[in-house]
Amino acid sequence: MDEMENKIDNNIISVFELQKKFVASRKSLNINYRIDILKKLKANILKYEKELCDALQKDLNKSPEESYMCEIGLVLEEISHMLKHIKKYAKPQKISSAISNFPSKSYIKKCPYGVVFVLSPWNYPFMLSLIPIIDAISAGNSVILRSSEFSPNVSQFIKKLVDETFERGCVDVVLGGRDVATQLLELDFDYIFYTGSTRVGEIVLKKAAEHFTPVTLEMGGKSPCIVDETANVPLSAKRIVFGKFLNAGQTCVAPDFVYCDKKIKDQLILEIEKEIVKQYSTHPLKNPNFPKMINQKQFDAMKSFITKDNIAFGGKTDNSSLKIEPTILNATFDDKVMKEEIFGPILPIVTFENLDEAIFNINNKLTKPLALYIFSNSKINQQKVENYCDFGGGCINDTVIHIANSNLPFGGIKHSGMGAYHGKFGFETFTHFKSIVKRSTRIDLPFRYQPIGKFKKWLIRKFLK
Repeated sequence: MDEMENKIDNNIISVFELQKKFVASRKSLNINYRIDILKKLKANILKYEKELCDALQKDLNKSPEESYMCEIGLVLEEISHMLKHIKKYAKPQKISSAISNFPSKSYIKKCPYGVVFVLSPWNYPFMLSLIPIIDAISAGNSVILRSSEFSPNVSQFIKKLVDETFERGCVDVVLGGRDVATQLLELDFDYIFYTGSTRVGEIVLKKAAEHFTPVTLEMGGKSPCIVDETANVPLSAKRIVFGKFLNAGQTCVAPDFVYCDKKIKDQLILEIEKEIVKQYSTHPLKNPNFPKMINQKQFDAMKSFITKDNIAFGGKTDNSSLKIEPTILNATFDDKVMKEEIFGPILPIVTFENLDEAIFNINNKLTKPLALYIFSNSKINQQKVENYCDFGGGCINDTVIHIANSNLPFGGIKHSGMGAYHGKFGFETFTHFKSIVKRSTRIDLPFRYQPIGKFKKWLIRKFLK
């Protein structure tokens, strides 16, 4: 322990020790305490909404409308959901007792894990920091948040918001880059919640294993968007453009590529082009509300996917603003753009001859994606994809919107993540279910005690089968 602490900044250790003291105080076991701080958090978010929108505009060039729809509104909705349901979620759950335990009562006690570490990303820096915090404190935990250094204005805002809303030890924000995250991962947390890339997720999982710390990992992958020949092509294009180019494609559940029936490819591309112009104008690079790449590294990575030979539409870039216009690429599974997750406004179009071929390739040429979308008016095709493809969650005849329903679990599978959250599922993620059997002291059946003769053997076999 001493050797570990020598590698960790004293301020980080102090915050961690403060969190452990808060958990030991048992203050957050009081449901009314949790409700009060959730109400205070909601009031402060509304109070500082304009300041938050300014921070999101500086980091990602998000408009106030997009900021509310995709970040602020979803956070407020999660708080409202918890305020409505928290007493029910926290209530002990009665369970029927086994006859072998007669007479007894059985129940599940909902208990917080303790000190939670939330490691959040830069693409939705407010929502993906605050929703895990809301779920964790609703379940009675304390939280240390390391918000991304790549969205510095939002990170500074979150620190201000947290410091004004929560008492020290309940929720604390630690600012810094990779070195700070690395130091925090050395600590013996009770739970770790990570959102980000699969590569870093692997590091988080390995570090958590050293302390046997349970984790939730929310990652990404190449989320397919299937469009079959029965689809309403104009409506499909409209909804694909919305989901793909939201936040300039920097969305973990954005359609990574369109996988369409060969017969409708030309029509679909034409309709997508029309929708890009409708939604983002003929000059998206000059559209003040079109988001930018988060930094130069991300801009250069996205630009490297675009070549003169593969552009079907778009392709223009502006290094000074770090903007890339919505771009459609002709592609195959052998192309560079199909070898890794795209995190930008670039949409490859791949074709298939029949749906069975598409399902085979999704299952065999990709890791299990965080999301999958199918546009089809065929119930048979919809059910085929639902049943035969492995993915975290998704939509039929739409994109992205499944994440906005607090009644649905949000999470990945294998390389795209483990565990889920939002609403009830978020509360349960940060809850240890403690199983209790409460026995009566008035009756004590003797059959389980030694010595066990023929009659006791008969009784045991009678009860336990």
